[in-house]
Amino acid sequence: MNKDLTVGKPSQVLWQFCLPMFGSIIFQQLYNIADSLVAGKFIGENALAAVGNSYEITLIFIAFAFGCNIGCSVIVSRYFGAKDYDEMKTSVYTSLIGSAVLCAVLMLIGLVGCHSLLELINTPEEILADSSLYLDIYVLGLPFMFFYNIATGIFSALGDSKTPFYFLAVSSLSNIGVDILFVAGLKMGVAGVAWATFLCQGVSCVLAMVVVFRRISAFKSKNKVVLFSWNMLGKVAVVAIPSILQQSFVSVGNIILQSVINTFGASVIAGYSAAVKLNNMVITSFTTLGNGISNYTSQNMGAGKMDRVHKGFGAGRNLVWIICVPIVLLYFFFGRFLLLLFMNDPQGPAIDTGMLFLRILSPFYFVVSLKLVTDGILRGCGMMVRFMIATFSDLILRVGIAIVLSSTALGSTGIWMAWPVGWCIGTGLSLVFYFAAIRKVLAESPAKAEAEGEAAEARAEAEFAADAEMETL
Repeated sequence: MNKDLTVGKPSQVLWQFCLPMFGSIIFQQLYNIADSLVAGKFIGENALAAVGNSYEITLIFIAFAFGCNIGCSVIVSRYFGAKDYDEMKTSVYTSLIGSAVLCAVLMLIGLVGCHSLLELINTPEEILADSSLYLDIYVLGLPFMFFYNIATGIFSALGDSKTPFYFLAVSSLSNIGVDILFVAGLKMGVAGVAWATFLCQGVSCVLAMVVVFRRISAFKSKNKVVLFSWNMLGKVAVVAIPSILQQSFVSVGNIILQSVINTFGASVIAGYSAAVKLNNMVITSFTTLGNGISNYTSQNMGAGKMDRVHKGFGAGRNLVWIICVPIVLLYFFFGRFLLLLFMNDPQGPAIDTGMLFLRILSPFYFVVSLKLVTDGILRGCGMMVRFMIATFSDLILRVGIAIVLSSTALGSTGIWMAWPVGWCIGTGLSLVFYFAAIRKVLAESPAKAEAEGEAAEARAEAEFAADAEMETL
């Protein structure tokens, strides 16, 4: 169901809109978690390491799909907030066509170059073949991932966060069952894990697109809708490209880190692979909440209600911090039990690595969640340069510090310590940019309203004078 985010109490509107999105991303993360869980439990530690090693490369593809999602969502929500349904439809169709072309290019690159990339990042010989096989099958399913992400972006732009939740709940739970069937029942190994994801994501994509087209066709058009517009593609790209670059550079940074981690052996790779899945589930969840805040911000910008944007910042901050409390407690004190979902040895070096990773990072979820809320508002307002500066500062520092510390006596522990440093600096920059920008916008809004009021008054006086002159004649 479509929802106007420009009316109602901002905190209540934002919570009702974002909580289903949080549930959706939890289920979406179950895809990757299920792959690692089944690989580790039913195949072995090397299979877990292979899937985890491949995962860092899949994040590059996810970055492009995520960027298309954000670009489409922000622009569609702006036109939806302004009640301009013709342009809204054009933005939807243009986004779909542009994303299809981009997806085709990435599939070609992926099928040709993934094996070489695995060799480049020092993938151990014992997991190279399985990593390569997993990636080949994953690349074949890219169209499903791309169009599903576009669909969820459109739903979010229309204020509907529940429909994607229903799709993801069913498909992700099905993926767990199909994973177990293919791997434990049919003995398909790592290939079974990849094909299960391919199948379940494909079904959810097709169903989501059917609902999207029905939802869009329900809006009445005043004129003939343009199916593709270069101008509209440019508007989508202005938001999408920085988001793609952000996520891509994060993925490239993670690949560089993975190449460093790979030098510490299969046990450390396996421990990191399990722990980083748990970490990414949290970060991706907060990123998705940030996306929801972008939609909220963009709709209210389209309606000219900037005061609601500032109130949305406080509501978003409170939302993510409340979610942080149980997650931090769970990961810090009970992370070992979660890691045992992926592994069989409760005392081995792999699980010790994963436990150390979670205990170093989890207390700083309060910091990074605040950054992602702030980034959501910057992105929704179209302040993409500021958004990119804060993000790249975080990434560059994190990768650089990890490389330096890993070569000291700290070893792999130095890699994990780099995350909080980057998060703290990136959050500081995002907050500075936000408060400087929102203060300026809020100061301009009353002046703008006053100027528009004076102009309207002047026009009314001129019309009155003209009418009086006509009556005199």
